[in-house]
Amino acid sequence: MTPSVAPTVRRVDARHRYEILVGDTSAGFTAYRDRDDRRVFHHTEIGDDFAGQGLAALLVREALNDVRASGRRIVPVCPYVAKFLTKHDEFDDITDPVTPEVLAWLEDELSHSTRQAR
Repeated sequence: MTPSVAPTVRRVDARHRYEILVGDTSAGFTAYRDRDDRRVFHHTEIGDDFAGQGLAALLVREALNDVRASGRRIVPVCPYVAKFLTKHDEFDDITDPVTPEVLAWLEDELSHSTRQAR
């Protein structure tokens, strides 16, 4: 299924994610949490109906460009974002390493939001 309309990316702060839309349909997202001046990306997902169309790369590129424009830095916990960054050194200047401290903070942050949602 090839998209007949150009995909668009939007940041949805209330849901801590960037979404990619094909027309009015959500094709996927990359999720983040903010820690100080860093945007910690922890999960990227593209729907099965949209796989293989390059949408994940477009989504992540647009998200990272938005992070740069906001003056924040990137922490790529998400394996897809980390892999993307190995091929796109134009983001090296705003990328911070994943540390055990960041991982512990993220785990606590995500478990806290899960408890609140119940």
